[in-house]
Amino acid sequence: MLNKKALAASVSAGPAKYVEDVFSTYLYTGNGTFSGETQAISNGIDLAGEGGMVWIKNRTSASTDNCVSDTVRGGTSNMIRTNSTATATGSGSNISFQSTGFTCLTSGTNTNYTGENYCSWTFRKTKKFFDIVTWTGTGSAMTINHNLGSAPGMIIMKKVNGSPGTGNWAVWHRGLPTESGSQQYESNVLLNLTDANVAYGYLTATPTSSSFSVSSSFGQASDYVAYLFAHDAGGFGTAGTDNVISCGSVVGAGNPTEVNLGYEPQFLLIKNASSAQDWWLVDNMRGLVVENASASARLNANTSGAEITLNVRPTATGFISGSMSSGATYIYMAIRRPMKVPTTGTSVFAPVAFTGDGSANTGQFITAGFPVDLGIQSFRNQGYGAQFADRLRGFTGPSNSQILYSYSTAAEAVTSDLFRGDSNTGIRNYGHSTSLTLINWLFRRAPNFFDVVCYTGTGSATTFNHNLGVAPELIIFKGRSLSINWFVYGNITASDFSRLILNQTGSGITYGYADGAGLTAQPTSSLLNLGSASATNGSGNTYVAYLFATLAGVSKVGSYTGTGATQTINCGFTAGARFVLIKRTDSTGDWYVWDTARGIVSGNDPYLLLNSTAAEVTSTDYIDPVSSGFEISSTAPAAINANGGSFIFMAIA
Repeated sequence: MLNKKALAASVSAGPAKYVEDVFSTYLYTGNGTFSGETQAISNGIDLAGEGGMVWIKNRTSASTDNCVSDTVRGGTSNMIRTNSTATATGSGSNISFQSTGFTCLTSGTNTNYTGENYCSWTFRKTKKFFDIVTWTGTGSAMTINHNLGSAPGMIIMKKVNGSPGTGNWAVWHRGLPTESGSQQYESNVLLNLTDANVAYGYLTATPTSSSFSVSSSFGQASDYVAYLFAHDAGGFGTAGTDNVISCGSVVGAGNPTEVNLGYEPQFLLIKNASSAQDWWLVDNMRGLVVENASASARLNANTSGAEITLNVRPTATGFISGSMSSGATYIYMAIRRPMKVPTTGTSVFAPVAFTGDGSANTGQFITAGFPVDLGIQSFRNQGYGAQFADRLRGFTGPSNSQILYSYSTAAEAVTSDLFRGDSNTGIRNYGHSTSLTLINWLFRRAPNFFDVVCYTGTGSATTFNHNLGVAPELIIFKGRSLSINWFVYGNITASDFSRLILNQTGSGITYGYADGAGLTAQPTSSLLNLGSASATNGSGNTYVAYLFATLAGVSKVGSYTGTGATQTINCGFTAGARFVLIKRTDSTGDWYVWDTARGIVSGNDPYLLLNSTAAEVTSTDYIDPVSSGFEISSTAPAAINANGGSFIFMAIA
């Protein structure tokens, strides 16, 4: 029971805050064909009630500006551009703010031109994350109050009107090195230029948790805006102690340079403070991937150029760059990946059955209702088998999907005819003829439900971080850079584990943790404990691991004993399972998959096999629907319901 003091503290703290409540990267395609055309962006951020800032950049075309609007100055005729010294303008760039996002009000190439691809970053005003302050200069130095609720890690300031009609974007950052003879608060870089750090002296003191002081350079008789970003201030998550934004610095170590944030980022703004270099903007929606080559998608805050690439890649606890010059100081602002535990299966999983439409160039859009982090695609009427593509390994372009085949030992392959995942609401399929029927099983990474980890093996016992938030109950490993079996670990107990092979029908093999055959200890809520086996940790080889867990009302990873008779598998659901995976572990048996898009009904239920290229089987009734989970039929074969047999399963509501 809470005492009075603790109860008062919990009430005053209010409901828990999560990063997805205050930040969004949202991608869209322009639809503006004439003046007055609108485009509504529903990203779930309450700008009308809470206030905030929207930053938009055209990804497709060069010579288009980085456009910034905010609720304090208003979205009409108040757009400012981070690659320009110009003051506020509304020409072709007006937006309005809603409780669920924002609306583009014009058809200009900067924000909403027909067929152009755009990226928007939305920052909501909230304590310990982001704040906006405006002021009118008095002609001298001034102290400006703010409501960030913590000392800022970075402040971006801009003149928005007045004479003269231009002004640089001044950036103070806690990680900037001091110039000779200056105080740290005098060190600045300019967002609209590539210039290295200089002691401009735009601030007159170190910012505090309630105010910052500007020199007369930002106190002239003009109007100004400042955007304030917090640094490791806590305030988020169920306990209210999680960090979601970090403003740090790192000295380049060549290739690679690694940064530990304590979390996996979804957004990065990076600048070389030691020499002239662009401001890099990367995010996981356009492509923040684990490839060693320059594979992540990059825009520059200080230029009008179209999207290019960058060698920066995420880890479970931060990021690594191969583009940082040795000895140079880099400053960054990082924002954490989504962190909210889902409450419904439909928010993190979608089975979608469809027929190809032959579109090789534009692709065929498949709606999931959420950003897709893992897509498993299988062909129903052709013997092609299941293919895995995921966001971390890279599927954000029409020709760079990194594919693994669940029925094969083959190493990772690059294909141009599977997925494009740079959408907030689904995935795009390419090149499937009208004679093909297919199924997509689409997953979103989310705490307590599902996570993806990519890593390079060490060849000796080690640990790798993950962000599942609970100990995984089912782990699927695949070597990316080598030809090797898919290894699956389930039925984890305190002393041993059962290893299965996804691309084979064999029974499970029980290992003790001491033998180092794969896992050396139970996985924890944050760590995978790996041995030296080449299947999971060969020296220099690259791997991917898919981690699943039971989440009440959303997913169930479990086991059952066959009876040979009809039996109900209670998953704790209320409206039945929409996805069911079953494998026999004490004897041979295929990896069966059913889903409601193809039919989990009281009659025949089509199934596919992950370990096979066989076409879909439609003439059997092995499982049936039941509200609490699913039912195993008495007609099911020994591979699903042998009397006394042992089975593992995963079901999703």
